[in-house]
Amino acid sequence: MPIIPIKDAAGVTGMRSSCRLARKVLDELVARLEPGITTGDVDRWAGELIARAGARSAFLGYRKFPGQLCISVNEEVVHGIGGTRRLSYGDVVKLDVGIILDSWVGDTATTVGLGAISPSRQRLLQRTEAALMAGIAAARGGNKLGEICHAIEREVKASGYSVVKEFVGHGVGRKLHEEPQIPNFGKANTGPLLRPGMTLAIEPMVNEGTEEVRILKDGWTAVTADRSDSAHFEHVVLITDGDPEILTLSQSASCVPIGTSMN
Repeated sequence: MPIIPIKDAAGVTGMRSSCRLARKVLDELVARLEPGITTGDVDRWAGELIARAGARSAFLGYRKFPGQLCISVNEEVVHGIGGTRRLSYGDVVKLDVGIILDSWVGDTATTVGLGAISPSRQRLLQRTEAALMAGIAAARGGNKLGEICHAIEREVKASGYSVVKEFVGHGVGRKLHEEPQIPNFGKANTGPLLRPGMTLAIEPMVNEGTEEVRILKDGWTAVTADRSDSAHFEHVVLITDGDPEILTLSQSASCVPIGTSMN
């Protein structure tokens, strides 16, 4: 059974600060999105915002990743690298921000439509975020990890979509990736026991078509094998004796009931 780090009071304070900053950067980047800008523009802005806050990117240089953040568009699932691609009206844009502040990692992601998007794309985003919130609702002290995985998979399947199985959520803290791994599929009442003080990055990646993905020649960008659309949402949560605390909740959404979509 994996050893899952438990944060003490100082660690929880550090995680709250790093996660709050990660979300602030993410929200600022979302506000700047518009047709005609390049994914490289967004990456540059991310670097500037992170540095201005006295932090650094948790992604840049990680296993030689070349970007300040991950930016993935339409059929790109995760790990997209900022470059010359220009965003267009109607695109589905995934932004994944990871920062290190005072040695603690904050990690959060969202998917947004650029302008008015098609009803099918809007539904994909809404249902993927609902799957995230279903997983978070199961992230309670005393539950087993499999409850999170099962809740996400159940929500995705009920919506008629596919769960990406090659990439998973994870523990987060002093390191970007800590134990445990958190698949977005699995059986209820399995896996390690969730205990107060654990901080978990829960992040369903959901495809409109096949669950299969392919890695592009850059060695990082994952795309759907059938080039269907994909969505990705991520929150870091703190396990408590009661409801989980969402550490990466947007400051503009101060109160979101557990188990509901934020859309």
